[in-house]
Amino acid sequence: MISQSSFRRAQKYRNPHAENSMTQGPIWKSLLRFFFPLLMGTLFQQLYNTVDAVIVGRFVGKEALAAVGGGTAVYLNLLISFFIGLTSGAGIIISQFFGAQNESETSRSVHTALVMCFVGGLIMTALGLAATPWVLRVTKTPEDIMALSLTYLRIFFVSMVPMFMYNMTSSIMRAVGNAKVPLYILIAAVFTNIFLDLLFVVAFQWGVAGVAWATVASQAESMIISLIILGRSKTSVRLQAKKLTCTPHLLIKMLRLGLPAGIQATFYCLSNMIIQTAINSFGTITIASWAAYGKIDAVFWTMVSTMGVAVTTFSGQNYGARQYDRLKKCMRQAMLITLLMTASVTVIFLLTGSYIFRLFTTESVVIAGGMQILHFLAPWWVTYVAIEVLSGIIRGSGDSFIPMIITLFCVCVLRLVWLFTAVPHWNTIITVLACYPISWSITSLLFFIYWFSGKWLHKPLEHI
Repeated sequence: MISQSSFRRAQKYRNPHAENSMTQGPIWKSLLRFFFPLLMGTLFQQLYNTVDAVIVGRFVGKEALAAVGGGTAVYLNLLISFFIGLTSGAGIIISQFFGAQNESETSRSVHTALVMCFVGGLIMTALGLAATPWVLRVTKTPEDIMALSLTYLRIFFVSMVPMFMYNMTSSIMRAVGNAKVPLYILIAAVFTNIFLDLLFVVAFQWGVAGVAWATVASQAESMIISLIILGRSKTSVRLQAKKLTCTPHLLIKMLRLGLPAGIQATFYCLSNMIIQTAINSFGTITIASWAAYGKIDAVFWTMVSTMGVAVTTFSGQNYGARQYDRLKKCMRQAMLITLLMTASVTVIFLLTGSYIFRLFTTESVVIAGGMQILHFLAPWWVTYVAIEVLSGIIRGSGDSFIPMIITLFCVCVLRLVWLFTAVPHWNTIITVLACYPISWSITSLLFFIYWFSGKWLHKPLEHI
């Protein structure tokens, strides 16, 4: 990606954008300074999605709630996860050029990424509008919510361009170490979404269409604000309309890095859908217990995945700057920080879990089932930490293919083998859920083996 000559030229000057650089100073401070705004942004994103469900459920009815949060949510998560994974390659490329102080290539990468997102958003809108009726039929959407689901999805797909453009501009800002501005934009969008939900649903009585249009408007707001901020930037990521063009070799590199991440995200969703199907076979009480546990589980996943994004950005900048020793130090410090946070939340939830479950249900049998799941899975959370930390650093260095292969083998192959061999013989909910710690432990082991092999680090930059 970065030739030896261009790297030497880039080192002849230092830029004012160094204030967001993660290539200098204490590593743990750089990680935490980036981590906490990103964590807050993720939590607000969850609030964003929750508000829609709460308002439509309270003011429209259960059919509308099912139309917004049922199979349609799974369908949208599948598509959005793939595209966000696909565009993650752009963030890695930009962070590497930024770390190498190569302003011209950073700028070209930014404009290529934005063009890619705009075109991708248009394609996703067209495909979504065309495929939605077929998808709803294939997923056996009940007839009583078919029309509502169709209305919601058709309007929602209008937001694809602004959604992807905002996510890309946020990724660009984070790639150069700025996690605060995307957070502020997201907070503003959350309040806009809440206001418009109430206006369109409660005041105007638009039902699910009101929720969908509120999403479109708030996403458009996020896109416009973020593009204005990029346009006023004083750094190499500044947006200039005249430079909006697609540089073929950069696009190819972005897709080569992002496509494995997109495929991986898609298979994660499919794997969880299959596991959910197995859980559904145990009946309503177990489903409710699993759903309540998911609210606790989400705290851990939000925390650890946020650290994964942080180390990916750190790795990209330092790999671009060829500060390889900082990558190794980052692994040790990020592992320690994340393990301490994981151990802390594990102890807290094990001690207070029964009280937390009471926020979601008053039925003792559901609480008991949730506590059984929590006591089984929570102690195993620590085995997942290495997956996020190691895969994040490895991807940031430009190697996304091997992490995809490792993850797909463990998440898809091993889990499916377990579900179709062990579960029929020991048909309990714990047997089903055992696929998680088994796959986490083996995946972590494989990542450690690949990490210590050193093969991910010594690839010449120009071949990335």
